[in-house]
Amino acid sequence: MASASHPISVRQKETSARRFVSLAVAAAFAIRLIVVIFTYRDLPDADKFFERFGWEMGWIARALASGHGYSSPYYPWSGPTALEPPLYPALLALIFRIFGIYSLTSAFVSLALNALFSALTCIPIYFSAMYSLGARKARYAAWVWALYPFAIYFSAARTWEYALTGLLFTTCFCMAQRIHHSGSLLHWLGWGTLVGLTALSNTTTLATFPFLLLLALYQARKRGSHWVLQCILACFGVLVVITPWTIRNVRALGVVCPVRDNLWLEIYVDNFGNAPFDDSSPPSAEKRPYPSTDAAEMRKFLSLGEPAYMAEKRALSLADFHLHRHDTFLVLKTLRRILYYWTGYWSFSAKELRDQPTEPPLVFYLASVTFLMMRGAIRLTKHNLSAALPYIILITAFPLAYYITNPLMDYRQAIEPAIIVLALAGAIPWNRNKQQPV
Repeated sequence: MASASHPISVRQKETSARRFVSLAVAAAFAIRLIVVIFTYRDLPDADKFFERFGWEMGWIARALASGHGYSSPYYPWSGPTALEPPLYPALLALIFRIFGIYSLTSAFVSLALNALFSALTCIPIYFSAMYSLGARKARYAAWVWALYPFAIYFSAARTWEYALTGLLFTTCFCMAQRIHHSGSLLHWLGWGTLVGLTALSNTTTLATFPFLLLLALYQARKRGSHWVLQCILACFGVLVVITPWTIRNVRALGVVCPVRDNLWLEIYVDNFGNAPFDDSSPPSAEKRPYPSTDAAEMRKFLSLGEPAYMAEKRALSLADFHLHRHDTFLVLKTLRRILYYWTGYWSFSAKELRDQPTEPPLVFYLASVTFLMMRGAIRLTKHNLSAALPYIILITAFPLAYYITNPLMDYRQAIEPAIIVLALAGAIPWNRNKQQPV
């Protein structure tokens, strides 16, 4: 009798989990859709060159939908570009082709789709948390995400890749947590393929792949799996997705860049561009603007073309480092960027508080979440190191690119689901946490 009842119990648990996750997704989507109804009319703003409609990604989508190909990363028409990863602009271009370029309907559909991506992220969050913290805490994690202010705002009010990347990257992470248990070579190939697809949405996510792969291979090797072949297939999955885009960049731009070509622009603008104690928040680039914010810089971009413009920024950046050494300045600024990334604090100057009076409570909120995240990481490490390591890799490796360029809160949305899970581990009394075996 006991053996016969066990499968029924398992099926009941699976059915209960599916019902719960479906409810969390539905609630998350409903909340976000309500916000979309109040925000979508602000996107088609012709007075600002439709910049709120996706900024660079929206302008590229307009070019695609207009038959100009993957080009024109700023409002003026220009040549081919690799300024942004192709996945979200291509999706936005499809919306433009069906519902109209910069139309109200396209605005609603794009934000509603972002809301759906964000709501669906409840699914990998649930299974990721269940693997590391247990089923009960996984339910909490899914509901926290459904109600999380950042998740709602960055999906229902912003036309960008945040929600799509969050869904893809959290799914990749969920697979990375348990891929070492699988002896199926197709699973490893599928994981690598999904990692490559995610990189075409946000290139920075690739920074975590080598470390997650090494950890998974180490665990697979201990289990006696064919870890060399698994490694080859996972890497092949990444390359088979990214390589066609890399070839396109070589042919269209004459430069070798796997996904994007704007790294040196970001380094040039964001390192020596502003004073070490600049009190503007987010940190600005004094006298080093982007083409989208400065007419003279735009004229230079248009006259040189994107490849030559980026090459110039590379040369200027290297000249900064070699001819105008300011090591203390760079270290100080990098430390400030790290602090800003995790707390939102850059300064509490009189001007800052006047321009952004809500910043102190926001800093307190973000610092509290970060504190709970770190506390949760420490707790999980003490209780189950193998379950904690993937999270530690994620929150350590992913932000590195932003520590040396632009640390806006926007750019941590890809790892916000993992932050939520760790913060829950830090907030809930540990003696009530009963983790599942890993």
